Amino acid sequence: MKGPGRHKFPESPLGPSEPGIPTGRDVPWEPLVDYRRAGVSETTIHGAVAWASGGKVIHQFGGNVLCYGRSMMKPLMMKTFARDLDDSLSWQQKAISVASHNGTPAHVEAAQSMLGRDEWGLMQTPLDVPLVQFGRQVRRPRRWYHCCSGEHAAILLGCRLKGWRRVGYTLPHHAFFQGYLDVLRETLGSDWNPARVARDGCGLPTCSNTVSELAVLFGELAARREEDWIWEAMTRHPDLVGGFNRLDSTILKACEGRVLAKEGADGLLGMSILHPDYPDGLGVVIKIAHGWDDQATWYVARAVLGVLGFSLRNPYHLHRQKAFLVSGVVPEDRLAALETIPTWEEWDPDQDRYDYSWAEYTRRSP
Repeated sequence: MKGPGRHKFPESPLGPSEPGIPTGRDVPWEPLVDYRRAGVSETTIHGAVAWASGGKVIHQFGGNVLCYGRSMMKPLMMKTFARDLDDSLSWQQKAISVASHNGTPAHVEAAQSMLGRDEWGLMQTPLDVPLVQFGRQVRRPRRWYHCCSGEHAAILLGCRLKGWRRVGYTLPHHAFFQGYLDVLRETLGSDWNPARVARDGCGLPTCSNTVSELAVLFGELAARREEDWIWEAMTRHPDLVGGFNRLDSTILKACEGRVLAKEGADGLLGMSILHPDYPDGLGVVIKIAHGWDDQATWYVARAVLGVLGFSLRNPYHLHRQKAFLVSGVVPEDRLAALETIPTWEEWDPDQDRYDYSWAEYTRRSP
């Protein structure tokens, strides 16, 4: 490559090797779930799962992957402004501030309500259309339709309340991102620093964490849930956090206030869990190796929650396949419980099989 900006491109499509930055080829990914047709594994979903409680990892499967927390970290990012926004926002506004929403009218209304009309021009989310299919077909792109518009609006309001400049609020040297890093250091240690900081899809900076670090952070969300409004806002208004048929919203509703769940690109789900076996809080993070796959993530999340006594429905069934879980997604002492959680329903028949012995017919002479 010889044109302007060529120094920003890799030198080889095989990719460079950077010290301390493992690639996907270096990570010991493990199968989490496989889709079988008539007993033959046709698709295998690889990834990593980490469980943490009391600041310690208690179960790890699939390698301690380095990845970006992306939107899964919104409950932690908003802790930067938790005190400032407490008396300034309604419960609906608080919920949309940590949302990756579908862009429905209810989502847009809640996000817009945090700022005066004269402030709307400050918001720097990319132009987008709603995540729901009908909206993607007929809506013109707008910043408010972006799934992160509620977070951006809350950041702008929080900056105003703190007296911080709002110009450049999406840059990593801004006081907001530096404050967010301090929030992470409260759990990960004062000397912790991210290995890499990159620009997220919404324009805000996102920092790299290992899956184990993410699980520890989500465990602390449960242990310290009484310190601010974030837990209550998400469990009060789960449909504002994601929306119709979204995994995190479904978990929030199904677990009735005892589990905080947040999706994140690319292929992340974080769950902060209240459970008597884990008095110091439990954090479970699922990372899908190939990126966002809500159906595969749903199967794993149902398994994790199921062995802890929570009931989450199965996702919509596969077409002529059945999903089978890998035992490593839960600790060994939970394997017996895992055996009792089917990944199919009574209304989901074995459409991948013939109802007669095809082998018997193929052996017959013409």
